[in-house]
Amino acid sequence: MTERASLLDDLPGDLMIWVLIVSELLVFGAGLLAYLAVRLTDPAGFADAQDHLHRVGAGVNTLILITSGWLAARGARAAEHHQHSTARLNLLAAAALGVLFLTIKATEFSGLSGLGISTETHAFYTFYFLLTGFHAAHVLAGAALLAGLSIRPTPDATENAVAFWHMVDLVWVILFPVIYLVQ
Repeated sequence: MTERASLLDDLPGDLMIWVLIVSELLVFGAGLLAYLAVRLTDPAGFADAQDHLHRVGAGVNTLILITSGWLAARGARAAEHHQHSTARLNLLAAAALGVLFLTIKATEFSGLSGLGISTETHAFYTFYFLLTGFHAAHVLAGAALLAGLSIRPTPDATENAVAFWHMVDLVWVILFPVIYLVQ
């Protein structure tokens, strides 16, 4: 009798990391849907508020996270092949780019705060700070995971952490155009 393979057998990482990833995507998705719904009530106000954002910095951050995701994937592949030095280097580089992302994001938050802009200034900023702040918390967690794994990059743990990191990348690739570009 042959065993029937399930779709879950082909997923990288453990089932529980996918439960976490799907639940996080649902939370971000709900936040984005709420943002879009409220935006419909005040498109001009949202567009005016959006003009205070640092689009170039956000674009650079997009390139940083995409590059970091590539490095993390290289780290996972190296860990799978027991190339520990290569895995460490790639995971640390990916984590360092996560820290660079956070530094640029903190600069943007600080600049807006310096202009007197907060979550109470306009509904746009409420969503902006909540969505990008929640994402930044995920970047921090993911960068810490990648850096921690660089000490002993086992294939399974690295695969799980990199799957989480790719979720963080995916969320930013959606947040960036919706929050920064679409008017």
